[in-house]
Amino acid sequence: MYFMLKRSFDLLVSLLGIIALSPLLIIIILILKFSGEGEIFYLQERMGLNKKPFHIYKFATMLKNSPNLGNKTLTVRNDPRITKTGQFLRMTKINELPQIINVIKGDMSLVGPRPLLSKSFEKYAPEVQSVIYKNRPGITGLGSLVFRDEELLVTMYKELGNDPVEYYKTNIFPHKGALEVWYYNNCCVLIDLKILFLTFWSLVNPKSQLVYIILKNLPIKPTSLTVAGLKNL
Repeated sequence: MYFMLKRSFDLLVSLLGIIALSPLLIIIILILKFSGEGEIFYLQERMGLNKKPFHIYKFATMLKNSPNLGNKTLTVRNDPRITKTGQFLRMTKINELPQIINVIKGDMSLVGPRPLLSKSFEKYAPEVQSVIYKNRPGITGLGSLVFRDEELLVTMYKELGNDPVEYYKTNIFPHKGALEVWYYNNCCVLIDLKILFLTFWSLVNPKSQLVYIILKNLPIKPTSLTVAGLKNL
């Protein structure tokens, strides 16, 4: 019943959303078309429901050859691969809006685990891999909420003279995995609605810790995954 209700809700909200947002989407498409490299959408294969791959849609924010440049799949603040328009789109999360198409197609849900590259998925512990994609991946989810400042954390760690890839592997990924397991064990309509509310709340209050108040018993972030913690290293 939960999955039927969720799919109906996803489809209704996405159809209404794409209609309501169409003026904004058209403006962004025109800006991207006539600026930078002229790329509008970025398609990339990601892991989906039951570990089946699909192509995710995003607005293009980086240079065409970015996966083969710099930190490859890892992005830091002021990354030279990000275009000027892309910086704004990423900061506001507007670059994620085309994923509404994925929701309508049934590849994704509004709320769920973030869809990963297959090589990133393989970095999760076996207990995470076994459950994470029993739910459709989502435009937003616990990982997106708790790690809204992910690029800043990785950048700060790099500026301290450390390896950002290793930090991601040994610090960020384990906690993201714990969050995804928590979601799998607790997902329901009410939890999804709370995550949607918290997503919109975080857009206007990016430093808010309301997620830990509204969602009880979440795995707590270790200090190594906080800005204050990194400043004290």
